[in-house]
Amino acid sequence: MTKPPPLSTGATLARYGLIGVPVVVLAAAMAYVHGWLDPGRLTPERIVDTLQASGGDHPGYRRNHAKGVCVSGWFESSGQLARYSKADVFAPGRTPVVGRFALPGANPYAPDSSVPIRSFALRFTQADGQQWRTGMNSMPVFPVGTTEAFFASLQASRPDPSTGKPNPAAQQAFFASHPETAPFLAWVKTAKPSASFATERYDGLNAFYLVAADGKRQAVRWDVEPVGVTPAATAGEGADFLEHDLEQRLAAGPLRWALKMTFAAPGDPVDDASKQWPQARQAIVAGTVVLDRAVPQMDGPCRDINYDPTVLPQGIEVSGDPLLPARSAAYADSYLRRTGEVDTLDTAQERRP
Repeated sequence: MTKPPPLSTGATLARYGLIGVPVVVLAAAMAYVHGWLDPGRLTPERIVDTLQASGGDHPGYRRNHAKGVCVSGWFESSGQLARYSKADVFAPGRTPVVGRFALPGANPYAPDSSVPIRSFALRFTQADGQQWRTGMNSMPVFPVGTTEAFFASLQASRPDPSTGKPNPAAQQAFFASHPETAPFLAWVKTAKPSASFATERYDGLNAFYLVAADGKRQAVRWDVEPVGVTPAATAGEGADFLEHDLEQRLAAGPLRWALKMTFAAPGDPVDDASKQWPQARQAIVAGTVVLDRAVPQMDGPCRDINYDPTVLPQGIEVSGDPLLPARSAAYADSYLRRTGEVDTLDTAQERRP
């Protein structure tokens, strides 16, 4: 066999170029995503760093909603949404759920009375393995509608090193420069820390699309509303009264929430969580979330779940809301940090004051 002539210098460089270009492009893409090419660019790491700075260093815990408790049960579908979404979770029947109640903030030891907001995250697992993950909060509207404004709010809320508390002037300046926060501020003025996770309504706030078998799409927002519960007269004693109240209620029987889907009308803002929809919009009860068990988060099934709101089954799709991909990226960064530190959780619990 005749040996091929050696490549010229130009041909050799050309081959190296064909190999190297994809590598360089990939490296550049990674650098862009992580902000290495532009140190001033907003990245998931910067968002999570800021969240962590507000609550202190607590290895092994989430960087937001750090204090929580795991719950489990099932979702009993009413079948009423089957015509609007091809997701199996909306077909008649039961779908297992693993959830988590929590407080906002990065401090896993914060007193339950420290903030008026409670959160509720759920993971629905269909028989075909597809999952629907969602995080909801006990407030009717999100303060802002963009990632940049959310980051600015985090910076304005960072503790002042001299006082250990947020600087009121910085917060006032933020709200003055973001008039879209007015509905949220109006709610905050009357909001009080509830005495029970079980008595709260939790709103998804971001909009999504239901996708029917024929491809038709309908923009929706969802919430869960408690069914058949008695509000606590007063909050329990101690810093952890919410978890104790939850355990006592579950000991008496399962807790239930109606999962309601509210349909957007033409012209309703779909891509801005700071804009509310009129209360008269069509709503359908998709079914009932039933919880029958609570477990401390250190050992519970929710501990290692990333409640990324963009993890969806076929039949539910994300909207163009910019907060959704930002939440997904920040959750992923927080997840990687805490799972890399999870061995420190037991030690941290032992050191808890």
